[in-house]
Amino acid sequence: MGPPRLKAAAEIEAMAASGALLARTLDVLAGAVAAGVTTADLDGIAREHIRADGGQPSFLGYRAFPGSICASPNDLVVHGIPGPRPLADGDVVSLDVGVTLDGWVTDAARTFVVGEGRPQDLHLVATAEQALRDAIAVCVPGGTVGDVGAAVQARAGREGIGVFPTLIGHGVGRSLHEEPQVPNVGHPGHGPELRAGLVIAVEPMLTLGRPAIRLAPDGWSVFTIDGARATHAEVTVAVTDEGPRVLTPWGGTDRW
Repeated sequence: MGPPRLKAAAEIEAMAASGALLARTLDVLAGAVAAGVTTADLDGIAREHIRADGGQPSFLGYRAFPGSICASPNDLVVHGIPGPRPLADGDVVSLDVGVTLDGWVTDAARTFVVGEGRPQDLHLVATAEQALRDAIAVCVPGGTVGDVGAAVQARAGREGIGVFPTLIGHGVGRSLHEEPQVPNVGHPGHGPELRAGLVIAVEPMLTLGRPAIRLAPDGWSVFTIDGARATHAEVTVAVTDEGPRVLTPWGGTDRW
C-alpha cells in the first residue's frame, strides 16, 4: 500500500466534517439501542441519518459487505452483518460506523450494554473506552505505532481483560484502510513513526475470555473462539503538532 499519506490542515478539517457526521450518527444509535430493536433496524437508522446529512455509509458495498454498519452482539467481536436478530436485555452490542463525506472517510465504533447489564460486561466496556483514551494520548508527533498498541495492552492487562493481537486499527483518509496498520499490542518506541498529518483509526477490541477468534462461514463475522463476550471502541484521530485530535467525538467532546 506504500507509505502513509499525511494530510494537510485543510484535509484534516474536511475529515473532521465527515467525523462529526459519524459522531452524530453513533449518538443517534445510542438513543435507539433497546431490547426488541433488531440490528437491521439500527442499520436502517444509521443509513438514513448519514444520507440525510449528505454522506454515504462507507461500509455498504465495501468488498461486497451488505450492511451500512457492522453490528456485533455479545461474542461477535467485529464485522457483524445487520439482520433480524432483536437485542435483549443484558446484551452487549458493538456498532461500527464508517462515513464518507466529500470523498473523505472516517471510522468509529462504540459498544452498548442493553438494559442494566452484568457488572463484568460494564467493566469490559469501560476498560475498552479507557484503553482507547490511553492510546489517543500517545498519538503525538515523534511517537510510534508501538506506543499505541502498548497503551491498549497495558490498560487491558491491568484490568485482567484480553486483547486480540490479530485485530488491528489502520490509517484512514481517502480510503477506508490506509497505512499504517495499528495493532492493539506493541512495544513503546517500536513500529512506524507517528508524524503530524497522520490520521489513524485507533480501535481497542477486548474480551472477557481468551484473545482468540474464529471467522464465520459468511466470511465477515469474527467471533470469540470460546463464546466469551467482547467489546470494540474506536475513533479516528489526527496526529497534529498541537496534540491528538479526535475527529469522531462520539458521546460528546468532553469524553475525549
